[in-house]
Amino acid sequence: MIKTVRTFIEKQQLLTPDAGPVLVGLSGGADSVCLLLILHQLGYPVEAVHCNFKLRGEESDRDEQFVIGLCEKSNIQLHLIHFDTKTYAALHKISIEMAARELRYNYFEQLRRDLKAQAICVAHHQDDSVETILMNLLRGTGLRGLTGIKPRNGYIVRPLLCVSRQQIEQWLEAQGQLYITDSTNLVADVVRNKLRLNVIPQLQTITPAATENILTTARRLAEAEHVYNHAIDTSLQRLITADAISISQLLSEPSPESILFEWLSPKGFSPAAIEDLYLRLPQVQSGRQWQSESHVLTVHQGRLMLSAIEADRPTLRIPDTGLYANDDGEYFRLTEQAGRLIKREPYQACLDAALVCFPLTLRPVKTGDRFQPYGMQGTRLVSDYLTDRKLSVVEKRRQLVLTDAKGQILWLVDHRPDGRFCVGPQTQQTLIISHERR
Repeated sequence: MIKTVRTFIEKQQLLTPDAGPVLVGLSGGADSVCLLLILHQLGYPVEAVHCNFKLRGEESDRDEQFVIGLCEKSNIQLHLIHFDTKTYAALHKISIEMAARELRYNYFEQLRRDLKAQAICVAHHQDDSVETILMNLLRGTGLRGLTGIKPRNGYIVRPLLCVSRQQIEQWLEAQGQLYITDSTNLVADVVRNKLRLNVIPQLQTITPAATENILTTARRLAEAEHVYNHAIDTSLQRLITADAISISQLLSEPSPESILFEWLSPKGFSPAAIEDLYLRLPQVQSGRQWQSESHVLTVHQGRLMLSAIEADRPTLRIPDTGLYANDDGEYFRLTEQAGRLIKREPYQACLDAALVCFPLTLRPVKTGDRFQPYGMQGTRLVSDYLTDRKLSVVEKRRQLVLTDAKGQILWLVDHRPDGRFCVGPQTQQTLIISHERR
């Protein structure tokens, strides 16, 4: 058993003997007790971490006393913490199970940083991996969801993925080592428990090697995943330019939907939204959008353009001439010059100072904004003007306008001033507004 775990750790490069402390999540159950004692016997500088979630009354306190006694007997440093899990779950509007998970792993990570530990070891084993595969299969999953639990996820490592629950219990029995049992694991209430207690035993009556065969398939799929990831990465590097993809080029790929999924799912887009996008691609119109919590995907001129959702750009009040900076690090300089001055620079506007009523306001474009573009007759919607200039929806959202004290648009920043305020034959003083980026 110890040789098997040592070989697995070395093959997967999970731990290094002299790289600092190794934290072990210790619940007191068979799996975590086995993990702690094996790593201790292998000579790693282990320190145990126990979380009391206060969810099972006397049983939770029993677990705590057990791990205290085990660590004292083994001369292992123990880090102990209590959580008010129910209050945390209610406050964050999440399930008790998710609350316990968040509390546990947040504390693990905090402790790892404080102690400069090399890793956080948790006791997932082969049976856990099989349960995870079956859960993902029932929910509907892709290739990645069928490869099982990974040996490493950042600083979280799982040295017992090379052994089964039966092997763990047999080893503990041979050592004469006691452990405690969480009574909630013996009730077929949640999905994982139903799989563990009902489904997997039934599968083993059909095929005794069911769990071994599932793990073998997962290993083969993990190898296939390497090929898949390489092909996807190559395609994305070739297709993406400035967070945009040509729709025609995407549709010429062998699996456009897979490329979309790997590109967009890390940005929070759901599988259903990605499937909807893929089905609409051949006839999708410019301006169509899909949005996740953090990003927006826009169709513009035959391209899919991805951008992060930004907070509303702040307004900037300009009481008089001078140099002003907004929160985006952009500078606006306002100066006056005697006489008539006309400059045709895109980042400057020359206005008749006598027609401009301070204070001015620099703000994002709003729905319904209108102005009279210099050189044109009548007013136009700003949104229509920007569409004619072929700006994308994202670029429109970031567009700024400069307005006077009456709320009238003086300048569509970086595009065109309003003709009613521009320098004319009667101008005696010119107000020069410059947009500067430093």
